[in-house]
Amino acid sequence: MGLKVFDLQCSNGHVFEGWFGSHEDYDSQQARGLVSCPLCQSDSIEKRLSAPRLNVGHFGEVHEPSGAQVGRGLNDASRSVVAASPESSQLAQLQAVVMQQMREFVRKTENVGDRFAQEARRIHEGDSDERPIRGTATRQERESLAEDGIVVVALPEFLDTDRLQ
Repeated sequence: MGLKVFDLQCSNGHVFEGWFGSHEDYDSQQARGLVSCPLCQSDSIEKRLSAPRLNVGHFGEVHEPSGAQVGRGLNDASRSVVAASPESSQLAQLQAVVMQQMREFVRKTENVGDRFAQEARRIHEGDSDERPIRGTATRQERESLAEDGIVVVALPEFLDTDRLQ
């Protein structure tokens, strides 16, 4: 069975791809709250209109722009084209740059592991050197930090290169 690739967008406007076994697989995961934005973790997600593959064999002769490599080696009946607007290409490039910068920022932080809440509190109170840190914290620890005015941001796993190794 092939994968279905959907263009998705969260309520904050972040656009990303989702790969699913089928339309039903997407619908099932969405209904169970398993689909979330990789940038902000929002679970308010909608499918975007996309046309990644159009079969144009039934339109007759396909006119290819100069230098195009669309459908080379295929007979006319199975020829396909990839459609992408300049906006989506520019958006994808921008998102790639942002992702690279975010990963670089994460690499420059100190991983304090499960001591995150304690170390964040020590930094906030001036008992430890101020520096960017990352680690793990329970929901209760994050809520307690927020109540004390200590701002923390959830880090998606795909940005933490330590977890990817």
